[in-house]
Amino acid sequence: MDTSRTILHVDMNCFYASVEMAENPALRNKPVIVGGDEESRHGIVLTASYPAKRRGVKTAMALWEARRACPEAIIVPPRYGLYIRYSSLARELYNEYTDLVEPFGLDECWLDITHSVIEHGGDGMETARTIARRVFEELGCTVSVGVSWNKIFAKFGSDYQKPCGLTCVTPDNYRNLVWPSKVRDLLYVGPATERKLLRMGIRTIGQLALADDYAIRRMLGKMGEVVQSFARGLDAAPVRTYENSLGDIEHVVKGVGNGITTPFDVEDATTARQVIWLMGESVSQRLRALGLAASTVSVWGRDFQTLASRSRQTTLAQPTQLTDEICSTAADLLCGDWDFSHGDKLRSLGVRASNLSPAATYVQLDVFGKEGARQRLLDLDRTIDELRARFGNHAVRRLSELTDKRLATLNPERDNVVHPISFFA
Repeated sequence: MDTSRTILHVDMNCFYASVEMAENPALRNKPVIVGGDEESRHGIVLTASYPAKRRGVKTAMALWEARRACPEAIIVPPRYGLYIRYSSLARELYNEYTDLVEPFGLDECWLDITHSVIEHGGDGMETARTIARRVFEELGCTVSVGVSWNKIFAKFGSDYQKPCGLTCVTPDNYRNLVWPSKVRDLLYVGPATERKLLRMGIRTIGQLALADDYAIRRMLGKMGEVVQSFARGLDAAPVRTYENSLGDIEHVVKGVGNGITTPFDVEDATTARQVIWLMGESVSQRLRALGLAASTVSVWGRDFQTLASRSRQTTLAQPTQLTDEICSTAADLLCGDWDFSHGDKLRSLGVRASNLSPAATYVQLDVFGKEGARQRLLDLDRTIDELRARFGNHAVRRLSELTDKRLATLNPERDNVVHPISFFA
């Protein structure tokens, strides 16, 4: 086991809310929620400040639920362009300490400071303190930092004490610090994996590390080998160099999505398709703004009674940023998974485009000459984007919004969500 590296994981606390508080100091130390339109029962909690979290507000909670948990909460709409700018400024600061900076979403980065640690303080913890202080002084945001010899334990360290925590995981203390923690605290042990491990009697990271290799592999397959090696501190993955030539968004965005809690229950396929088109329209609009195309489209829905969620996805024949292709695919997926004729009703639903690539990439022309029609659709999409950019998002509206007044309150551009890149990318 190579323990010679010094890896930092820097995590900006409650990122969206922190940026809003940095922009408006009057919000500091108050229960701030970044989310959608509360008045129309629209949207979910994207992030919340710690005063709001202490009152029971959680990420992905419906805004009306968040208001019930914290009546005095201050709800502000998301401003993704602003968050991307703060993320870029933070990475510029990190690059003063090392050129090995790997984003893990807008608000998190790994830094390999092995070869620069002596120049900047003599040890990893001193460098972590300096970076945390500078981020607060220069950007007005707080961070938590984990220090270790590998990326997984550095990530564990940044999550260990929040907010503003500084935790060093070493070869001498990881058995006492990491191993007693719940197995869900390990990167890439999600709810489904945790349930399988619990059935095996494995509740802690240490129990996973010491478990029989064959039993873990039999239960979890290849991913079992991966998370067990993580638990043992055997992660040797390098911190990948950030390449400015690829552009900021291509590094931090794995997917673009839009989810909504509608101000009414969706009870029929026609309405479901209309809402999905409104949501998918914002996804494709955002893809075009980012210069990206998606090869995978997925949808999800949440039952209005049980709140149980289901999702489906499909891979497209070729990458696309066309509204028509993304929305029609998403609508077919949703209506194929929910049976409205037998009483299914949805409270929330959403669309996500992933498996992204630069839209400028050349594509293979098909023998039927469909690229000409696709180009005309793209020209139309771009014209609509331009009109909306100049005159507001409701300057061009679908007929469904005019014939169904319930849809008029929904803004198909407002609630885009960006998703971080994968650790395994």
